[in-house]
Amino acid sequence: MFKPKLFTTLKGYSKQHLLKDITAGIIVGIIALPLSIALAISSGVSPEKGLYTAIIAGFLISFLGGSRVQIGGPTGAFVVIVYGILSRYGYEGLVISTIMAGIFLILMGVLKLGNLIKFIPEPVITGFTSGIAVVIFSGQIKDFLGLRIDEVPSEFLPKFASYIANISTINYQSLIIGIVSIAIIILWPKINRKIPGSLIAIIVTTLASLMLKMDVETIGSKFGELSSQLPPFSIPNIDVGSIPQFIRPAFTIAILAGIESLLSAVVADGMVDDKHCSNTELIAQGAANIASALFGGIPATGAIARTAANVKNGGNSPIAGMVHSLTLLVIMLVFMPYATLIPLSTLAAVLIVVAYNMSEWRVFVKFFKAPKSDIIVLLLTFSLTVIEDLVVAIEVGMVIAAFLFMKRMADVTHVKSISEKIEDMPKEAASQSINDSKISNDVMVYEINGPFFFGATGKIVEVMDEIQKKSPKVMILRMRNVPAIDATGYSSLYGLYKNCRKNDTKLLLSNVQPQPMKVLEKYGFIDKLGRENLCLDLDHALLEAEQSA
Repeated sequence: MFKPKLFTTLKGYSKQHLLKDITAGIIVGIIALPLSIALAISSGVSPEKGLYTAIIAGFLISFLGGSRVQIGGPTGAFVVIVYGILSRYGYEGLVISTIMAGIFLILMGVLKLGNLIKFIPEPVITGFTSGIAVVIFSGQIKDFLGLRIDEVPSEFLPKFASYIANISTINYQSLIIGIVSIAIIILWPKINRKIPGSLIAIIVTTLASLMLKMDVETIGSKFGELSSQLPPFSIPNIDVGSIPQFIRPAFTIAILAGIESLLSAVVADGMVDDKHCSNTELIAQGAANIASALFGGIPATGAIARTAANVKNGGNSPIAGMVHSLTLLVIMLVFMPYATLIPLSTLAAVLIVVAYNMSEWRVFVKFFKAPKSDIIVLLLTFSLTVIEDLVVAIEVGMVIAAFLFMKRMADVTHVKSISEKIEDMPKEAASQSINDSKISNDVMVYEINGPFFFGATGKIVEVMDEIQKKSPKVMILRMRNVPAIDATGYSSLYGLYKNCRKNDTKLLLSNVQPQPMKVLEKYGFIDKLGRENLCLDLDHALLEAEQSA
């Protein structure tokens, strides 16, 4: 349940491995610097809180986590959630929600729910991921264009209405800085892939704005002086009576952190040919989020892009992730005062590129080749994420996906008569006992094909109607193609049994598979039916029916 990868990867760990991990950790730390600052500002908190998160939570995710190469910290997915919680509950409410989310994540790991999160349908994941990307993009327009708006609405449609109403206040110098930043981020990898383009964009545009004395809003003009000290430990004032109101935002943080961290871990597994421990990862994410909140940070999770960068630069153990956090700590202690000079339009450009990469628009478009039901789930989850709320989007998406799954299960499960098929079966395709037996009118043979779940149990009603009409002496139910049965399936089967007894029809079951047999045993159905009425296969069932009829 809890096996941190750090302690298993140290076996056979060499000096060469250490050098590779240190190099990768430093590079990823540099990559994480502008992202941590930009994500914090976009979330509605001060820039240093993004660094606190990457340092504290990032270190613990690597130290305690179940993935060898996972890099943790603030991510774009949380921007929408954090901004919404701050708007409603303030920063202290965010801290309480994050601590509670950490507790939920630890409980999820302890209860071994790591594998269950993987069952969230792909249309739901793509829908809310693309939706979050659109929301992140919409939140950067003000700073990218340098619009003078005192308070931007948090809702998507009113936000764009506000932009349109204030479009005349556009700052063309901010716009130029933003466009140049995007160009550098896109083109820089053609020159050097080791140093992130976002860092080069920040250095170039900050120097340009200073030398040209450009009239653009900066981190310093908006937030004032930034602290370059270690984050203080602080326990929030928690009123027990107010805890219920934080359950929903805490659950949202926990679910999103769990989904994103495990998705990132799965991607990393494919890159390093390893297998992560999902429950350990959840426990680590929980501990990291609690610590982040107590040290002035924001919610954290595994970051797919930074994790991939870690692997590509040689990282192969959790030490690389720990070095990444220590690198950020050194940068914060030494260079934090200079961060106040960074133009906000540059950070907006960084996040616009993040939103584009996060949108997965190619995957989104490909989904339109999928069945209509998947397209409906995708579009509904996407629309609700953008217009309404991420939690609502996931809830509705999951419910609809579950109903569609039930319908599909019902569609592939059939209960049909095979009496005529047996009589018409060629001798070479049938066993001798079947060929020697003629199905009398007093024997009915039905076969169930597919899982016998609650979505498909209504089909047994037709069989009951046939029993009422024909009143056969023997009813054979062939179950060789029933891999599983649930409580509703059993209830339907028991209803068939009672119907047979009412009509003086003997019920025989043949080819019952292990899982259905276990369920029927637990319910005591086998004893009620009589073990002699359980037949190994259809041959034996037909012989028994011939003797009984």
